[in-house]
Amino acid sequence: MDDLRATAWPPAPIRTERLVLREPEARDRAAFIELLASPEVNAYLGGPRQREELERELPEVPEQWAGSFVVELDGEMIGQVLLRRATGHRRPAAAGKLDLGYLFLPQAWGSGYAAEACAAALDWLAGVLPGEPVVLTTQSANAASMRLAAKLGFTEVERFEAWDAEQWLGMRKAAALSD
Repeated sequence: MDDLRATAWPPAPIRTERLVLREPEARDRAAFIELLASPEVNAYLGGPRQREELERELPEVPEQWAGSFVVELDGEMIGQVLLRRATGHRRPAAAGKLDLGYLFLPQAWGSGYAAEACAAALDWLAGVLPGEPVVLTTQSANAASMRLAAKLGFTEVERFEAWDAEQWLGMRKAAALSD
């Protein structure tokens, strides 16, 4: 299997100590709108989208594709973890590799949920695509995201300018699995 689309999708829900990673459902639509419209969530991602636009454009079940996990805490969506092939990436080092992304509602920040959910998604990936390297790009000014990248075992490949800000590109070799 050379791609997530070739894996059985959706997988069984992934359970961690506190969270469940599962495929998106219709009941998650309001949380997706909140994520995408939040100025705090999108501070380093080009800014929020207009809520009215999202209400019109988001399908009944948003983000329903292989590699898109809803992160659930106590039955409620608190975020999303994404694993997708980096096609058309601005940096040659990332092109064609799997790219890890994540978004969490502000009320879920500071509790380690992003680290727990991303580590679980990466562990799942290691089981379905062994040996697959993963990249992560974030603005270097995003201190929380930089700390998370280091905690997950990503090491710097390069820094570059894009979207009027310095970006950080890291890579995680398959052997750098979380403990």
